[in-house]
Amino acid sequence: MQSTKFTIAALLATSAFAFSTTASAAALDQFKSFVASTKSARGEFTQQQLGKSKSGKASPASSGSFVFARPGKFIWTYQKPYEQVLQADGDQLYIYDKDLNQVTVRKLGNALGSSPAAILFGSNKLEENFTLSEAGERDGMEWLNAVPKAKDTSFEQISIGLKGGVPLAMELKDTFGQTSRLTFTNFQRNPALGAQQFKFETPKGADVVNQ
Repeated sequence: MQSTKFTIAALLATSAFAFSTTASAAALDQFKSFVASTKSARGEFTQQQLGKSKSGKASPASSGSFVFARPGKFIWTYQKPYEQVLQADGDQLYIYDKDLNQVTVRKLGNALGSSPAAILFGSNKLEENFTLSEAGERDGMEWLNAVPKAKDTSFEQISIGLKGGVPLAMELKDTFGQTSRLTFTNFQRNPALGAQQFKFETPKGADVVNQ
């Protein structure tokens, strides 16, 4: 499970949501309003692969917290079932695995542009990298589909569920046909963040691997 979680997290990190005055407004309107006025946010998430595994059992859920400041700065923390941190300072991405006490460092680069991470953490120019379309109402939310324009992305489609101008869910369908769902709670827009919020500090004794 840990390796599966790592893969999903890495894809999320390497491969944007403001209040609308009408809760039932179309998803695209809510989404564009959010992108225009939300510079930073924090909250909690639950992540689970939809459908059953090859063993016939439902995949266990992961959970944790996040904080971001667009563009390209974020801390995505898995707390259960395994502890792992993905942190980006706008230039580099750090992936810390507590069990292994290992930090993997990667250049953030332009890969963020057409990835799921760009939806939450990227710039306001999402329509340069994604084709956006309405996807109707489901589970009490208005949904939006975002299809990456790049052909070399690991994701086929990203769906975003909004209500009252706030993103409550995101579904990531990869090129293998598997779908993972992220559910957001306690979403806070534009919180006050410290200047050093996204500066990564290597844990004592951790091995550092540069990729």
